[in-house]
Amino acid sequence: MLVPNRFLRTCLNVIALLLIIYLASKVSFLLNPLQTIFNILIVPFMLAGFFYYLMRPIVQYLIAHKMNRFVAILFLYLLLGALTAIFFMLVWPTLLRQVEYFTKGAPQLIEGFQRQMGELQQSSLFSSLTTNVPDISTEVTEYFSQAVTSASNYASGIVNAVTSFVIVVTTVPFILYYMLKDGRTLPHSLLSIVPRRYQADGKEVLHEIDQALSSFIVGRMLITFLLGLMMFIGFLIIGLPYALLVTVVAAVLNLIPYLGPILGGIPAVIVAFTESPTMVVWALVVMIAAQQIENNVLSPLIYGKKMHVHPLTTILLLLVAGECAGILGIILCIPVYIVAKIILVRIYRLFLAEKVEELVE
Repeated sequence: MLVPNRFLRTCLNVIALLLIIYLASKVSFLLNPLQTIFNILIVPFMLAGFFYYLMRPIVQYLIAHKMNRFVAILFLYLLLGALTAIFFMLVWPTLLRQVEYFTKGAPQLIEGFQRQMGELQQSSLFSSLTTNVPDISTEVTEYFSQAVTSASNYASGIVNAVTSFVIVVTTVPFILYYMLKDGRTLPHSLLSIVPRRYQADGKEVLHEIDQALSSFIVGRMLITFLLGLMMFIGFLIIGLPYALLVTVVAAVLNLIPYLGPILGGIPAVIVAFTESPTMVVWALVVMIAAQQIENNVLSPLIYGKKMHVHPLTTILLLLVAGECAGILGIILCIPVYIVAKIILVRIYRLFLAEKVEELVE
């Protein structure tokens, strides 16, 4: 039946979509196997895609200098294996020792925090600010004790989980190899299912998505590495305890845009406070200096003006994705948003272009 009224036609489309969603909810038992498969494959494919964008520029550079693609990929695998071996020989033992010292030294950290809070409470400035809250020192110390205990248990659990994680991602090298080897053919395969009249636009969209993801992933990792290196050197200079462990936590959290630097700075400030208020000041100086170099030098140099994600949009995305999908959602929300934005903007432009053509005719 033809419906001449555009509004009614839109309503019928919405009703049909809602009906499909309702029927899908009634046969969820048929979709559960697909969800299980998705949960199994998402981490290996996510990691493979991550390394694909990191390694592809190097592969392209080697191929441009007359090296066979297979040899170039093999060379990169050997280089990555060597870097991994160096990490486990030089960095991993130190990180393990600091995790072990942190878990065993949790009572000393709590004691140092209590001592610093006691000295701070005796100061006239602190007393004048907390006249109406006499038990604030005790409450803060209790919260800190619970946080340190939870953190120490979590840290020891992470070390034990590394083995399981390695087993899960053993498929990553195989997926990554075929991505690097046959990644060029993927756009052609995707374009084959696009109607002929939209293939030119589809090709441009795929190229734009590819460039945006490459810029985001490579840029984010390079900035995080340089920021972590600056913070680690600074923490070593000021003599901050658990410098490597605190730097790793801060660097990992820095992968979260905007909120990451704040969350990553909290452990460093707390550890510094167990030493002395002066150490807190120096730790803040190190982190603020590193962040300023990142924001004013590294980010403009590496990103340029390619990333157009408003800070408020980023924060909302992180909150919603974290609530819906946890840490995996936080990691993926920005790349997914970038891809969705590129596709929706192109669809909207095509829609407007078709409406203009209809008006002209």
